[in-house]
Amino acid sequence: MEYLSDFINYLQATKNLSETTLMAYTSDLKQFFKYENTILQPDICAFISYLSCQLKLKDTSIRRKIITLKIFYNYLVDNEIIDKSPFTKLKFRFKQERKLPKTLTVIEISKILKCFDIDTSSLSSFAQKEHIRDAALLDLLISTGIRIGEAAALTLDDIISSERTLLIHGKGRKQRLIYISSAQTWERLKTLIKDRKKDDDNHLFVNRYNQPITIHGIEDIYKKYVKKAQIYTKSTPHYLRHTFATNLLANGADLRSVQEILGHASVSTTQIYTEVTTNRKKQVLKKFNYRNKL
Repeated sequence: MEYLSDFINYLQATKNLSETTLMAYTSDLKQFFKYENTILQPDICAFISYLSCQLKLKDTSIRRKIITLKIFYNYLVDNEIIDKSPFTKLKFRFKQERKLPKTLTVIEISKILKCFDIDTSSLSSFAQKEHIRDAALLDLLISTGIRIGEAAALTLDDIISSERTLLIHGKGRKQRLIYISSAQTWERLKTLIKDRKKDDDNHLFVNRYNQPITIHGIEDIYKKYVKKAQIYTKSTPHYLRHTFATNLLANGADLRSVQEILGHASVSTTQIYTEVTTNRKKQVLKKFNYRNKL
C-alpha cells in the first residue's frame, strides 16, 4: 500500500472530488496493489488482461480503473518517484456501448404517488412519521430529478421557503438551486419540515434512529413502494431521475436548461435523453400514425 495514503491526501487537497470518488480510487488501487508486486515497474497489460479474462469485468469498469492508474502514475512522475509513466506508450481501445437511460412510464409514476393517498389516522405515530418522510422523499425525487445522494445530503438550512426552492449540493461540490414546481410536492415537504423541526438533527431526511438517511436507505424505501405499486421491480431510484429528464425534453424543454436542472457538467451527458424521447416518438408514430394504413 506504499504511496496510497499520500496519493489520496494529494487528491483531497488539490482536486474537487467527492468522498464516493475517492473511495472508488482507493478501491481500484488496492486491487492493483494486491495483484502487482512491483508497483514502480508494473505490467499494466497483464493487469488489464487479468481484469478482463479472469475477473470478467465490463469494459466500463476496466476503463475506470485505467483512468485511476493513469492519475496515480502521473502523480508518481510529478513527485519524481519514477522517471516516466508506464502508460506513456500504452493505448487501450474498448467497444463502448452507450446504453439509453431506463425510465418508468407516467402511469407507473402515478401508481407510486397513489401509495401515499391513504388515511393515516389509524397508523401509529412512528408509522405516520415514516409515511410523511417517504411521501416527501419520493415525490421530491419524482418532481426534481435530483440524485439520491443529493436528497440524502439535504438539510433544513438548504430550504428557501420564501422561494419554494432547495439548495442542492451536487457532484464535485457544485451547488445549484431547484424550484419545487409541484404544489403537492411542496405541501408534502412542508409537512415533513414541520415534523422535522421537533427533532435535533438538521438533516431533512432521517432514519428511525434520527440519523441522516443513507443512499441505501433511500433505495430500500423505493423498493418498498415499487412493490406496493406493483410495478417493474428491477427498477432503481435512478429511474426517477431518467424519467424526469426524459419527460422534460419530451414536453419541449431545451437541452441547456435540462442540463442545468440535472447538474450535469457537460451537455453531452444530457444529450442521451433526447435519444430516448426520439425513440418514444418513433413508437407512437409507428403505432398511431394513420398514414401507415393508407
